[in-house]
Amino acid sequence: MIFRKAIPEDIPEIWEILRQAIRRRKKDGSKQWQDGYPNLETVETDIKNGVGYVLADSEKIIGYSAVIFNDEPAYENINGKWLSDGDFVVVHRVAISDEHSGKGLAQKMFDFIEKIALGNNIHSIKADTNFDNIPMLKTLEKSGYQYCGEVFLRGNPRKAFEKII
Repeated sequence: MIFRKAIPEDIPEIWEILRQAIRRRKKDGSKQWQDGYPNLETVETDIKNGVGYVLADSEKIIGYSAVIFNDEPAYENINGKWLSDGDFVVVHRVAISDEHSGKGLAQKMFDFIEKIALGNNIHSIKADTNFDNIPMLKTLEKSGYQYCGEVFLRGNPRKAFEKII
């Protein structure tokens, strides 16, 4: 299994994986990703900005996430307290294909992201999710993330987490 930067040719597979995840969130009763975000333009922008990453099993893309360095304006206003104040990596838009959902692969992506952070001498990873996104809340807990408080993205409250590595 590899975790690599996404390229424009990956867009159709990435978008299908995100669409599957959007449907799963709806089926689970979550309000996350039910407002037109993320969308195809989000993926295109991620790739253009060099922050889109794919998890692939040989040639098949099975997961996606955005890995962003030191840039999430919403994190400046946390109702709570981050564990650290230095450089950090932000993880957004974590999605696994339906075919591979429930196999712990989101957690595997977080492991790869830790290696990317450490390779850049960054020891903090931050993420957020909806209060009702149970699979991601479990993934963050299993991956050793600590709840730090609440942030607001696109006008909605989100649970914010950080892990010091």
